[in-house]
Amino acid sequence: MKQFDIVGHRKIWYAFSLTIIIAGIICMFVKGFNLGIDFTGGTIIDLQFQKPVQINTVRSIMGSYDLADSQIQLSGVANSATAGSNVMIRTKDLPQKEREAIMVAMQEKLGNYKVLREEKVGAVIGKELVMNAVWATLISWLLIIAYVSYRFEFKFGLAAILALVHDTLVVLSIFSLTQKQIDSSFVAAILTIIGFSVNDTIVIFDRIRENLKLHFRRGGDIEELANRSIYQTLTRSIYTVTTVLVTTIALYFFGGDTTKNFAFALIIGFAFGSYSSIFTATPLWVTFTEYSQRRKEKKKMATEESC
Repeated sequence: MKQFDIVGHRKIWYAFSLTIIIAGIICMFVKGFNLGIDFTGGTIIDLQFQKPVQINTVRSIMGSYDLADSQIQLSGVANSATAGSNVMIRTKDLPQKEREAIMVAMQEKLGNYKVLREEKVGAVIGKELVMNAVWATLISWLLIIAYVSYRFEFKFGLAAILALVHDTLVVLSIFSLTQKQIDSSFVAAILTIIGFSVNDTIVIFDRIRENLKLHFRRGGDIEELANRSIYQTLTRSIYTVTTVLVTTIALYFFGGDTTKNFAFALIIGFAFGSYSSIFTATPLWVTFTEYSQRRKEKKKMATEESC
């Protein structure tokens, strides 16, 4: 049975990825991002109730005001009458009337309370920290290029990094399009996605390197070699991405509101990370290799003509 020519249809995969990324970039400029309180600052409300309360009940009350993604913490001395009676809510900046309405709803559903703290706070993640994270990401990409180039060759390193940039831009694009909230956990999700994607890519590149030794002995087409390498590692890639997707989908549906955006980023990142390893990184390596071969042939022909 003839296998589908993945690399031969690479222009389709390039067009698909570019469509998502371009649409996302346009959306980033038009709609921007739905930044969470870690980036924008917000309001802290610290309450002490007369009896213990359930975090799901507090979140349900906040959800009735479209604030279900607020950070809610319960505290109190363990095994005492006050255990779980202290509630700290960190949410977006709220106007006075909305804060008062939430307080009334809390009293009606949870009983009397004492206000320990109610104030506006600044962003946890400042501009300097964001820039440090960006620089750290860029430096890590350069180190990955250096490492992959050392272990394989520069074309492999460049293709791997472009695939990582692809994955990052796709996740950012989808978060902008859907207006999912971005908080500190989003940064952790991006770094996790990068680690997963580059690992899957290197597995395929390692198989390509092994097959290249036979390729030079037997001759043959570079696209056929790349396709053969992809299919030799395809089963592993499918098993790996299926395993992590089952876990992250379970986290999305059963992990609670506080982990939904984190799990959503991982689902998108893992799916497109596996996609980019097969349909972006490997075809890019083929494109770079064929371009390099054409340049060598033109240079050789020019040398022969001059002689």
